[in-house]
Amino acid sequence: MNNTYSYGSHKDLEPTELFLFIAAEQTCEQLGIDDVEYVILIFSGLPILPTRAKPLGATKGTSIASVMSRSLFRYELKKKVLPTFTLNSIKRLRWILTHKLSTFVGRTLPGVGWVLLANDVAQIGYHTVIQYNRIVSPEDRVF
Repeated sequence: MNNTYSYGSHKDLEPTELFLFIAAEQTCEQLGIDDVEYVILIFSGLPILPTRAKPLGATKGTSIASVMSRSLFRYELKKKVLPTFTLNSIKRLRWILTHKLSTFVGRTLPGVGWVLLANDVAQIGYHTVIQYNRIVSPEDRVF
């Protein structure tokens, strides 16, 4: 069956075209100007700054988040209890314990950005499918 749909000012849309228009609209609704902060958090964790020599297996370079957090947070715990991840430790699926609050903050902030971004992607997908399925006939529905 050749079903066509209308969406806003767009007429005679095929089911895949309709899905694309709905996905674009849901993306625009979900991603406000505040979401620039997610990208900043993610980029701040990339090890793009040069650093001293590091032990074998350590991630080369350091991040802006690390440099800034070291200048702001000077508190150290007596034991290494704060779990952190680096690019290399994520590949090995192992965390690194630290006692420095600055290291913990510098390594955690980019992860917060990734979680927030992943949440947006999931929300966009969910709302796109719901909106699409409300409009189309049963044979064109997703899931």
